[in-house]
Amino acid sequence: MTQDPDLRIVELGLELPPPPKPAGVYKPVIVVDKFLYVSGQLPVRADGTLMTGTLGADLGVEEGKLAARQVGLTMLSTIKEHFGELKKIRRLVKVFGMVNCTADFDQHPAVINGFSLFMADVFGKENGIGVRSAVGMILPSNVPVEVEAMFELFQG
Repeated sequence: MTQDPDLRIVELGLELPPPPKPAGVYKPVIVVDKFLYVSGQLPVRADGTLMTGTLGADLGVEEGKLAARQVGLTMLSTIKEHFGELKKIRRLVKVFGMVNCTADFDQHPAVINGFSLFMADVFGKENGIGVRSAVGMILPSNVPVEVEAMFELFQG
């Protein structure tokens, strides 16, 4: 049985941040057939501000994991704004995680685990874990993590 993701967020004692407005020429989400594609999301706090920092310089892996989890909350907020609820999501299919880091930082997968573990908590291990990439780069506004994802939707 699939768990209710909206209820699960409440059970975890978490709060969705406000959904961010697009910062460029793109759609935050788009549905094609039975798939939901979500543009890169940033770690927005409940007060609407962005988490910032560079892994390997002023942030460690645990702080990066928390930022990645916050990206998960932001992403669900963006999806909820589009659909009104999260129950339309059947499963997470693909994650592309980007980590703002120094050239010698090599713990990208550990950081993106913060996002992946959060999705598993919300949607269950079977439906909340998909395929994934985790890479390092320079990100806008000095945010520590950005994630884009693809979900499969329930039909009907």
